[in-house]
Amino acid sequence: MMSDRRYFLKFLGLSLLATQLTATNKRSQSIASAISPQPILKPPRLKVGDTVALVSPASMIFKHELKYINLILGQQKLKVKVATHALDRYGYLAGKDIDRAADINAMFADDEVKALVTTRGGWGSSRILPLLDYDLIRKNPKIIIGYSDITALLLAIYARSGLLTFHGPFGTSTWNKFSVGYLKDILFAGKAMTLQPPTNIIVETITYGKARGRLVGGNLSVLTAMVGSNFLPDWRGKILFVEEIREDVYRVDRMLTQLSLAGVLQQLEGFVFAQCIKCLDEEDDFPTLTLWQVLLDRIQPLGIPAWYGTAIGHIRDKFTVPLGVEVEIDAGRGTIQMLENAVV
Repeated sequence: MMSDRRYFLKFLGLSLLATQLTATNKRSQSIASAISPQPILKPPRLKVGDTVALVSPASMIFKHELKYINLILGQQKLKVKVATHALDRYGYLAGKDIDRAADINAMFADDEVKALVTTRGGWGSSRILPLLDYDLIRKNPKIIIGYSDITALLLAIYARSGLLTFHGPFGTSTWNKFSVGYLKDILFAGKAMTLQPPTNIIVETITYGKARGRLVGGNLSVLTAMVGSNFLPDWRGKILFVEEIREDVYRVDRMLTQLSLAGVLQQLEGFVFAQCIKCLDEEDDFPTLTLWQVLLDRIQPLGIPAWYGTAIGHIRDKFTVPLGVEVEIDAGRGTIQMLENAVV
């Protein structure tokens, strides 16, 4: 009797283990299927008279800011369609997650809309990533542009649908001659531009050399907060750019260390730290590393072309940077040369 019970318990344990392994394998296969790389897809270029949608995937905006955005986009000879929930408020967010996601899905599905312009960053884009319809987005390729917290949206859409996305001005940005010039060259004219830092930005080379790969990146803290999710691209062979604002150097160190521990940095062909605006490396009576020391510690051992300093991020004069486009970088000159256009 005792031997029968032992046999039964052993059999039951093996059966449960097999069931758990089968379920685990199914979940793993499901996740692998969900994040399998998609063929690269380029959106149609913008034309004068096109309608663009204003969407608020992250923090809320005010009505007077909407007037500014309408004026700015009107100056680019674009018509504006405001998404249903663009002016909603839910605490610090522009409405409930389900509504902000619904606006993104609806504007991709809307044949009248040719591009999506995000209104601002802040926080909230990551919250809606599981609610987006990536199959719908792939079937209706359109330009989507923004930066800062919008990084999460740009990376997820590129990773899950293969659609090239654009790190550049959002609605409440400063739309000056420099920024508008690059936006029009890349999104309207369809030019394969060389992104050369302006003379007021000093290029500080970490490791000299040239490299080719698909360009991805965005805000460092947003990107690192997504590590471990299935909304990031395959990092193999990529050129990664990052930017940051108002972070202590030890926090930048922590985030770069996280990317290293996660194996992200080791898969890259090149690295660009564009800007770290108001990042503090001095504290009263407390020893600290400089940002440059951190970059040398974390990036130089990789042996890949890398530098600090270019016109990307929380600055007035900014490039429009296509995520997913093939580029060649030169770490000595600080240039990002697009090897193909980003729109069709």
